[in-house]
Amino acid sequence: MDQPYHAVAAWRAAGEAGDAAAAVAALSPEVTLVSPITEQFTFQGRQQVRDLLEVALAAIDGITYTDQVAEGRTVALFYEANVDGRRLYEAQRLRLHEDGLISEITLFVRPLPALTRLMTRLGPELARRNRQPGLARLIPLAAGMLHSMADTGERHIMPRATPR
Repeated sequence: MDQPYHAVAAWRAAGEAGDAAAAVAALSPEVTLVSPITEQFTFQGRQQVRDLLEVALAAIDGITYTDQVAEGRTVALFYEANVDGRRLYEAQRLRLHEDGLISEITLFVRPLPALTRLMTRLGPELARRNRQPGLARLIPLAAGMLHSMADTGERHIMPRATPR
């Protein structure tokens, strides 16, 4: 099957430009985005995904897509960026609807300290947008502890276990 990837090209350009509105234009109205942070929820529909993209694109700097692999209506994208000075690598599995728009996005982020730092940036703002001010105050505490453990492990413990 010959598959045009116009929506994928638009998605990539929007991500590199930090343009949430342009990214949303590449999405199917019933898009689903699977969180890279927790299996406990997904973002459903353009409005929820737009809210996430606005917050994420404000927190992530210098997105540069490096690779694209496609087969039929499934595309894997890879990019490099920074969050608060920490290098971040993301893989995205995109599934395209019959009309060519993106209908499903599954995100994978590494290394763990970049993901936990991202969680401390996104969580409070998303909670505020969902009218949960108490949760917006709690997330930085919980995410901050998790980030501290991940960052300490990455910087001080794991280097000692490097293969020799």
